Amino acid sequence: MKAVLNGKVLAEAPKDDLVHIDGAWYFPPEAVHSQEIEQSDTQYTCSWRGAAQYYQTNDGEQKDVAWAYPNMPDSAKERVGKDVSQYVAFDRAVELIED
Repeated sequence: MKAVLNGKVLAEAPKDDLVHIDGAWYFPPEAVHSQEIEQSDTQYTCSWRGAAQYYQTNDGEQKDVAWAYPNMPDSAKERVGKDVSQYVAFDRAVELIED
């Protein structure tokens, strides 16, 4: 699966490597193209996943196109059934394309 924004591939991985949580597909960190996104200053905390890290495009034009939960609590890992700390999900503005 690919995460594409304005013709740029932000992440790419086999669908079997992704995790689906609450309507969003989470890509493993090694699948994310770090040359395309960087951390943003947006603050958010989920009631069960903990503090989120948001990302923007490296050119700064698209804010908060992705997010991750870098320090997911053990209770969230148990709920998901896997440690997906650092996995990255993308905003609906980002097109997800199945290979």
